Amino acid sequence: MSNQYIPDPDSRPSGNGNSYNSRREMRVSNSTGSLPVVSAGRSYTGSFDFEGLIASLRELFAKDRQVASQQDSTRCGICYLYYTLSEVRYREEEGFYVCPNCEKTLGKQTLPMIRRQQKQ
Repeated sequence: MSNQYIPDPDSRPSGNGNSYNSRREMRVSNSTGSLPVVSAGRSYTGSFDFEGLIASLRELFAKDRQVASQQDSTRCGICYLYYTLSEVRYREEEGFYVCPNCEKTLGKQTLPMIRRQQKQ
């Protein structure tokens, strides 16, 4: 007598929404026990451009590394990207540098920081 489960060919997964049973039956009916083949190609059909996003992030990080290697650079206290000192403004009240984009977003709103950036 074997412990191996052999599904009844006339039985079907119950339609009661129990996905565990249907997955189990699918695994058990797979005689090799191997995992299903997953396509290496991209099958996402949405309108979002992942390749464009990755390319723009690589470009942004390359620029960030380039600026960070300069002597007169510091990080924005909000977005953490590096800028030259001439591009950022130190906000005395909160104690951090802010880039033009983050400053525009913040406007007049104050943003308390736990730790102050050292002014250079």
